[in-house]
Amino acid sequence: MTNQYFKLIKDLRIKKKLKQEEVAEKLEISRSSYIAFEQGKTELNFSQMVKLSDIFGISLEEVESGLQPDYEKYKEMILAYIRNGSSKDGKILKTKLAKMLYLADFSWFYNHLESMSGMQYRRIKYGPVPDIYFRAIDELEETGKITVDHKNDLLLISENRGSKNKPLEKLSKKEIELIAKISEKWKNKKTNEIVDFTHNQLPYKICSPDEIIPYELITQEDPEYVY
Repeated sequence: MTNQYFKLIKDLRIKKKLKQEEVAEKLEISRSSYIAFEQGKTELNFSQMVKLSDIFGISLEEVESGLQPDYEKYKEMILAYIRNGSSKDGKILKTKLAKMLYLADFSWFYNHLESMSGMQYRRIKYGPVPDIYFRAIDELEETGKITVDHKNDLLLISENRGSKNKPLEKLSKKEIELIAKISEKWKNKKTNEIVDFTHNQLPYKICSPDEIIPYELITQEDPEYVY
């Protein structure tokens, strides 16, 4: 488990205003054992981790990864990429957008040891992508922030005029700068080039199909192959 695993649980406990002994009682362990867990000195078994997911209302995958996704921030990342990485007509391919979002999250982790959005990326046939990506696109379209155009078998995404001038409040200046750098590198390249790039990175190559890709794997990449 990563240090984020223990930190996430401690942060959630404090947020819910639960005492250590209260959580320990729910897990059926001693307070001292729970304190040792929060300090990263011991780990919990599977059934105890399942109980943690119930106590704090998060998925087992979130408990295991130590990451709690920021869904609204992830949607702002999508808008930031449309603004920075689209072609001259203001449109970006849905597949290409998904890959650049992955590069932002894993590049941010490479330098800061934490994800930009906290999303968990799954190794699927067409690349690393969070399960929630397609829902995020649908919601942005339903709320009138983006338009999804169908062109043959391709899906092109553009930001609607009413959304363009609205600030992206969840993204820091440095996060937007990283997104701009990734956009500059890839916006004039073909989608299959960025697909090949992400597929040849270590995190994708060594994970099994449908497996959640651990962020820590990107730290083993050479700097020039991070994005």
